[in-house]
Amino acid sequence: MTGGAESELDWVLVIAPFRKDSDYIATFLGEQKVAVKAAKLDDDVDLLLSQSPGIIAITHEALNAGVMDRVGRHLAEQPDWSEVPIIVLLERAAPIARIRDQLERAWPGARLLFHTRPITPLELVNAIQSNLLVRLRQRQVRDALEREREVRLELNHRVKNILASVTSIFQMTRRGAATVEDLAGDFSSRLQALANVHSAVFEAGGEEVAFLPVVELTVSPYTSGGTSRISVQGPELVVSRDAATTIALCLHELITNAIKYGALSQPDGAVNLTWTVNDTGEGSQFSISWVETGGPRVREPTRQGYGTRYIRSALGSLLGSTPEIIYASHGFRFQAGGKLSRITRAH
Repeated sequence: MTGGAESELDWVLVIAPFRKDSDYIATFLGEQKVAVKAAKLDDDVDLLLSQSPGIIAITHEALNAGVMDRVGRHLAEQPDWSEVPIIVLLERAAPIARIRDQLERAWPGARLLFHTRPITPLELVNAIQSNLLVRLRQRQVRDALEREREVRLELNHRVKNILASVTSIFQMTRRGAATVEDLAGDFSSRLQALANVHSAVFEAGGEEVAFLPVVELTVSPYTSGGTSRISVQGPELVVSRDAATTIALCLHELITNAIKYGALSQPDGAVNLTWTVNDTGEGSQFSISWVETGGPRVREPTRQGYGTRYIRSALGSLLGSTPEIIYASHGFRFQAGGKLSRITRAH
């Protein structure tokens, strides 16, 4: 086997039984920084084909039944994107038309290029380099197809997650609705909240988003005259898409509950929404708090509604601990926390 300098594009397999041919080709391709591996015996062919050459250069003398069968099997195993160029070096007096027909039958669909000997180094180098570029383009197509496949899989995954969220929202809203009008209104409101959150998350791009803009988008509909009844305060954070979506939907449920029964149902009622990050011996801890003031006297409900069930389930799963919900008589309070790492990377 003769080795040339490694190519950033690909390498050439030379199949030639005569030493002078393989050495000659390897020498002047090596001078052009084209990597070459030569198979001088039939037994070398299988090993070198298994290493995926970019181009095969084969001399007339090597076209025996064993080599043709080995090359044919290799070509048949190629993926759809791969079309290996095969440069066939023939003697000037060789019956080119008959050999072409024979090879096309043995290697259907192969990219065959015929040259007669003697061939100048420049002619062969040009043929090799142009086909190495062809191989590079094929690999670029392969990479593009792979990226497209990954995007389709990711899109499919996200669509399934969205549909699962919609189904969950509908089922839990249906259980808590007294009338068809209540069901339609609550379900539409929650779907709009889901749409708003997903818009904010996806417009941000990437797998992580800034937390504050997502929170501000969630509470912005409740701003009047430039003043919001929901004050927001916390450090800048970058969180995962899933965490941003989950927390924003939970905030929407807290807002909905506050408008129906809590502080936002009264003209002077207000909400203080804060989050903190504290360093501990076990790593940074994230905590988020919702405190209502100025609302009606609070009584603990006799049964859990959709919002409470969703918040307990969603934030419990996200943060790894059950949220604390307190029905204090002077104002509803909610708090949840967990390791910061649970919301800043995919789980």
